[in-house]
Amino acid sequence: MATVLAFDVYGTLIDTHGVVTELEERLGKGGRAELAAEFSRRWRDKQLEYSFRRGLMGAYVPFDQCTRESLDFTDRALQTQLSDVDKDHLMAVYARLPAFPEAAAALQRLAATGMRCVAFSNGTHDAVSGLLGQAGLLARFESVISVDEVKRFKPDPAVYAHLRHRLDVAPGDTWLISSNPFDVIGARHAGLHAAWVRRSLDAPFDPWGVEPDLTVTDLDALAERLG
Repeated sequence: MATVLAFDVYGTLIDTHGVVTELEERLGKGGRAELAAEFSRRWRDKQLEYSFRRGLMGAYVPFDQCTRESLDFTDRALQTQLSDVDKDHLMAVYARLPAFPEAAAALQRLAATGMRCVAFSNGTHDAVSGLLGQAGLLARFESVISVDEVKRFKPDPAVYAHLRHRLDVAPGDTWLISSNPFDVIGARHAGLHAAWVRRSLDAPFDPWGVEPDLTVTDLDALAERLG
């Protein structure tokens, strides 16, 4: 049976900090533009926190609602006073974030080896398909698998089981590829293999005693190791 490579999307294939330039424009001049990087980081952190909290509460909503609610929170926390028009614009930008520059070629190399490549995300099927399509990556994948199909969020074990059942693949033949340590640990806990894409050398891994099977700096390095 062919090995499955299940790629996380946000932060692994798609650069979630690609919104910084738009934030700089929306935050304006007068000493506020320097908030853009901090705003982007806190928006992303809160987005994940909201998905975790909703998962624990059993109060699932689509991931884009978590994204909008975390945008509203970050605006309040940093007192940036974004208008509704600004927020709508930033949400639209989030739907067309750029891919990391090496992603397309690395995916092509991996697919050429006969491994099955799928996108596996907290985002809804339509949102992820649209995002990957505009980034030029959608055709690289056999399918897009969303947690929305089971109304849970990563790292709930149910979503990794759903991934395997959808593809009819054994845990030992399934690799999760992610830049998010929580996702890597979740996959390993569920019996899958996992590769951590450590895009920043400053990024720490959670000290839980659960390690990735493989750590790489980017998707080119992944293709070198697995290809």
